[in-house]
Amino acid sequence: MPTDTVQIQPLARPPAADVIVPGSKSYTNRALLVSAMASGTSRLSGALFSDDTRYMSETLRQLGANVVADEAAARFTVTGTGGIIPVSGAELYVGNSGTTCRSIISYVAHGRGRFVIDGDAPMRQTRPISDLLDALTQLGVDARSQNDNGCLPVVIQADGFAGGRTRLDASKSSQFLTALMLTGPGTAAGLEIEITGDLKTGYIDITMDVMRAFNAEVTHDDYRSFAVPGGQRYAARNYAIEPDASSASYFFAAAALSGGRIRVGNLGVDSVQADLGFIEVLEQMGCHVTRSASSIEVIGPRSLAGVDVDMRPMSDTFLTLAAIAPFADAPVAIRNIEHTRWQETDRIHAAVTELRRLGVRVDERQDGLTVFPSPVTPASVHTYEDHRVAMALALIGLRAPGVEIQNPGCVSKTFPTYFSVLDSIRRCRGRLSGCTGCARRCNRLILPAYPMPR
Repeated sequence: MPTDTVQIQPLARPPAADVIVPGSKSYTNRALLVSAMASGTSRLSGALFSDDTRYMSETLRQLGANVVADEAAARFTVTGTGGIIPVSGAELYVGNSGTTCRSIISYVAHGRGRFVIDGDAPMRQTRPISDLLDALTQLGVDARSQNDNGCLPVVIQADGFAGGRTRLDASKSSQFLTALMLTGPGTAAGLEIEITGDLKTGYIDITMDVMRAFNAEVTHDDYRSFAVPGGQRYAARNYAIEPDASSASYFFAAAALSGGRIRVGNLGVDSVQADLGFIEVLEQMGCHVTRSASSIEVIGPRSLAGVDVDMRPMSDTFLTLAAIAPFADAPVAIRNIEHTRWQETDRIHAAVTELRRLGVRVDERQDGLTVFPSPVTPASVHTYEDHRVAMALALIGLRAPGVEIQNPGCVSKTFPTYFSVLDSIRRCRGRLSGCTGCARRCNRLILPAYPMPR
């Protein structure tokens, strides 16, 4: 596969595939951090291995945790430090990992010494952290941006993290709140956090799920205030990471636009991942969805219906919806996603620009876009070094010839094997149950991005 571009080949027939997608980035990075704060050794199975989780694991190593990675087994083994940061300072590089950046800024406040957090150009230029720094400052933490735009690099002159009361504007990113919540149990006084602005709650549910799994208490008042008691210690444990619902959305969408059947295994109805709400949007568009405790299956319709939908609760999947929208029989309006303008790139503008490059009619608004039914013309699609732009817009090539994706390697942020797995759905005729790999005797193919859980 070329490293600079990849040509997407249209499907010759509707797929009938069973897919295993990688572990959730959100769960993996949260579990890595709380395992590093715990006393004892935790084993994280089904974990995601990607750029973001490598930045988190390496940063935690620099801060004194023993993190052993076994990528072949999709497992991290983490021996924590009991909430103590044993180093007296560090210079930490977080790449373009927002989850790592925001959580580590809050975590190093527990240490004593000078900690510098820096990252790639988007983290220095367009991904804000000033609201998190304001909340930490209210709590007595000396945390300052060295950049006039309130981005990285950040210097924390740490002298312990006592806790207390603070107000936080989390409208630009729920990761600010996640950062405080994850590190709050280690404070002496605990944290009381009053939320201002519009909070995206889905990822906060994941944060609370991980904290409680590692034996930390947290409560909230209808998501407008949060209380994390102090003096807690995370308990080490064996923990299974569930597959990533955002990554699954691309395969659900592939079934939708092709009229095929795709089932994603090990991801079920008990998941709290908000991006699973995407399957409800697909149902509105005419798809048939079957849910169980262990899998979700989508069967695409003869024709996709247009929809008008508020995507804020599942905004990481709005690009997926935008990619299949040109094939609907009526306009698709996507609303309430202004916060995505401050992610890896301005995702609304990127979607509009690249869909227009492909000949699609699109109207742009500050908080979203409307995509109209349109024929697709061949083009080379720019990806802005954004994994979700690349993965979503590649779907268009499953229906329309001549779609080329530039810089496909950017998917390494969350799904390094994405393009090979996407290509494989055209060959899979297997069943998830009992399938152990590409076996000559049954001519079936399982599509694991990472090893099947044992």
